Order: sequence, then C-alpha cells, then structure tokens
Amino acid sequence: MSAWLPSAPCTPQSCAQAGGAVAGAPRAVLRLLVLVFVTALGVALTPVVGRCPSRVRDALVRRWCRGLVRAVGVRVRITGAVVPAGGVLVVANHISWLDIPLTALARPARMLAKREVASWPVAGPIAARGGTLFIERDRLRALPDTVARIADALRAGAAVVAFPEGSTWCGRAQGPFRRAVFQAALDAGVPVQPVRISYRTAGGVLSTAPAFVGDDPLLASLWRIAMTRGTVAEVEVLPVIVSGGHPHRKSLTEEAEAVIVRGGGFGGGPRIPHPIPGGDRAPVRAA
Repeated sequence: MSAWLPSAPCTPQSCAQAGGAVAGAPRAVLRLLVLVFVTALGVALTPVVGRCPSRVRDALVRRWCRGLVRAVGVRVRITGAVVPAGGVLVVANHISWLDIPLTALARPARMLAKREVASWPVAGPIAARGGTLFIERDRLRALPDTVARIADALRAGAAVVAFPEGSTWCGRAQGPFRRAVFQAALDAGVPVQPVRISYRTAGGVLSTAPAFVGDDPLLASLWRIAMTRGTVAEVEVLPVIVSGGHPHRKSLTEEAEAVIVRGGGFGGGPRIPHPIPGGDRAPVRAA
C-alpha cells in the first residue's frame, strides 16, 4: 500500500445516509439540472477566466464554486480567520467531493489530485486548467518528486490545497494525517493553513449525507445530497501554523491534525462569521 493510498473503513451503506428533511424527487432533479448548467458554464468560461487578473480570477472562481455547492441545495457558513496571501499550504479533513469547492471559498488554490483525474471527461480539463498538481499516488518512488513540485508551487506564491487523510471519511470519524505534504511546507518555508469542514442539518445535527466514501458512485452521492433538505456546510478557517516553528514534518503534521480533528481551536465558543467572499452570512434556512 502506497503512502498516497490510505484507506478508510467508512462505506456508503454504513456511513453515508440521508439526514434531515427530504427534498423530494422533483426538487432533486431540478437541483441536478442546475448543477449541470453551472458546471458547463464553468467549463465554457475557464479559458477566459484564466486570462483575468488574479484578483478578478479569484473572485470569479469563488462565485463559481459557491454556485456548485448551492446548486445541490447546500448552504455555506464560513467562520474564522482570513487565509493569508502568498504561498500557503491549506490542509483540511476530507468528507466529500464538495470539500474541493468549499476550500476554494476560503481561498482559490491549486489542488492535489491523482494522475488519473487528468484523463476524466469534463473534470480533467477543468482540473488541468485550474493548475491542479497531479500525483502518482500508487508509486512510492514518485513521492520525493511530488513533494518537490508542491514545494516549488508554494515558493512561487501559490496556495496549495491538500487533504492529508488521503481518503474520504464520513465525518463522524477521521483518519490520521500523512506527513509527506507537510515536508513541502517546511522545504518552501511557508505557513500551513488548517481548515475544518463539517456538514450539518439545518437544526445543527451532524449529517453524513454529503459523505463520498468507499465505493459510493458519484451519481448516487449527487442524488443523496440533492434529495436532502437543509444541509449546511461549515468551513472553519483555523489559526495559521508557522511551519518554521517545527523541527520536522512529524511535529508539524501532529499540530495540524490536532487543530483540525481534536478541537479546531475555537474552545467551544460561538462561531462568528467573517466576510470571506462566497460564504453565507445570513441566518441559515432550509434550502
């Protein structure tokens, strides 16, 4: 088993379950049609957006990602600190395919993805044009080169998003963080930005409906999310970690994991939304 191919015990049968109120088939179909439209619009505009100034491009990417999430009936609540400018390694727990556009709402960034994604229809071209760093997860020998390419992107001032668990979990449990990607932050001398993602019903109860785990087909995941009413995605931008304060990647990994998985750094106090573009700051209502 490669270091890039960890597994999770979560399965769609035991973990990914619709929660909260049911939206109904007609509304679910409408949501999926809107999702197809928003996705197609993004594909069509990708060449134009890529030529825009960075500030404009980031704003457009945020709007598109917000549209993807809202299309399937999921509302967004963003809390915490603003992600710093310049090179930064953004790390988050991994539950769903929705995590990708959600992290972009905090800050548009280059993603890590397995090399096979480059050959996927629709998603492949979008990922490539978005600057995705494709990695060979099943070849341990390729790991040093992967770390070097991530470090180069960070030194160049890019934000890079990674999900150190290496696999999706349902949200009721989390996996241990892999250390390799944190070596890139140390090598580049950039900070690590922890982000914690969770999904809840409109009433605040943990929801596993968005979980995309095990052998769950994408269409089944899309349908389950679209059929669930009132899902809220919570994105907590946690205090930044200065990588230079750590002697090695083990301690840096342990701090990031502790912040995200074991407490989030909020101390149980109230979560005050801040003005990150793309997040809903109005009271959350059922979609």
